[in-house]
Amino acid sequence: MGQDIVEIERRGASAWVWMNRPEVHNAFDEHLIAELTQVLRGLDKDASVRAVVLAGRGKAFSAGADINWMKRQGEASADDNLEDARKLATLFRVLAELSQPTVARVQGAAMGGGMGLAAACDICVASTQASFATSEVRLGIIPAVISPYVVRAIGQRQCYRYFQTAERIGAERALALGLAHEVADPDGLDGAVERLVEALLACGPQAQAAATSLIRAVADKPVDTELIEDTAARIAQLRTTAEAREGLSAFLEKRPPRWGESLA
Repeated sequence: MGQDIVEIERRGASAWVWMNRPEVHNAFDEHLIAELTQVLRGLDKDASVRAVVLAGRGKAFSAGADINWMKRQGEASADDNLEDARKLATLFRVLAELSQPTVARVQGAAMGGGMGLAAACDICVASTQASFATSEVRLGIIPAVISPYVVRAIGQRQCYRYFQTAERIGAERALALGLAHEVADPDGLDGAVERLVEALLACGPQAQAAATSLIRAVADKPVDTELIEDTAARIAQLRTTAEAREGLSAFLEKRPPRWGESLA
């Protein structure tokens, strides 16, 4: 295709994954979906990667679906459409369930599936020039495969509005909705992302994975005997791990924990 449509940049223990289709605002087509899914799956298996930053080259984070790809799907059979949609849904699930913490670096427009990528990441840092939208209804479709992640990020009530109006959401509004965790000036965007990555790398990787699992286990669940027992079992199990022993030892000895070293 003449260029790498997904680039991986290693910055120490973090991997910055760049969507590299700036000429079409990093819009999705079948090639970008397949490549990004493959790259993320590879990073998921790489123990040397402690955090993943998802970013887009050029002015936009991602404009969502490539119009030519959408035209092809409009002419495809129902079975082909379903298979294609499954591949896109798989991309979002792979990103959302990555074993490492994920940070979306949103410098510009994040439309449709682009907003889905931002919502599927654990953390989203947006430039003051960023904008978001679930713009699908303007094209006569729905934000189907991104909906689990957008609903999780901003809640059902807000989705009733934005799924139906396709309004643009500015950076400050995204912050108020809970979609973005932090907003930075364009010149300070990378610095804000790097500070978050630094904070992530200071923590125990097993504990971080357990923390994300904990959130999914307790979210929207009644506080009953079963839930209390589950949370007690989770902390009890972690307390006995080598990582927990290293964390406590480092705290008592007033030194940085050695997460990158083998913990026997």
